[in-house]
Amino acid sequence: MEFLINIDVDDLPRAIDFYRSAFGLRPGRSFGASGMEMLGGNAPLYLLAKAPGSQASEGQRRNYRRHWTPVHLDMVVDDVEAAVDRAVAAGAKLEGEIRVNSWGAIATLSDPFGHGFCLLEFRGRGYDALAQEPSGQGTSD
Repeated sequence: MEFLINIDVDDLPRAIDFYRSAFGLRPGRSFGASGMEMLGGNAPLYLLAKAPGSQASEGQRRNYRRHWTPVHLDMVVDDVEAAVDRAVAAGAKLEGEIRVNSWGAIATLSDPFGHGFCLLEFRGRGYDALAQEPSGQGTSD
């Protein structure tokens, strides 16, 4: 299985500049005025030009104000403070203090198109500090 990341934006050139400046991604294939493939992560990211007010799904219209969704991007970085500085300089909004946990540090931000994302810096054992053994799922006795 392969995962593709699609992000709707209302201003494609601005989105290309943001994702290039904030995360060091580079343009891949262009789909004209309708989209751009961005490369440099472990999965391609597709910026898709969609007009504000256009239909997103049944009964829902696109808007690019800050919105919450249970699905968001987490980007793993080597230095969360430096990554936050870079993202904010590119146009992101930091939405609170950087928090330090047993597994590392996390910063919550939003891009200029209202999409939330987190920057994670794993420290020590990273998520292994939280991991538990599976509870018998998928085992055969």
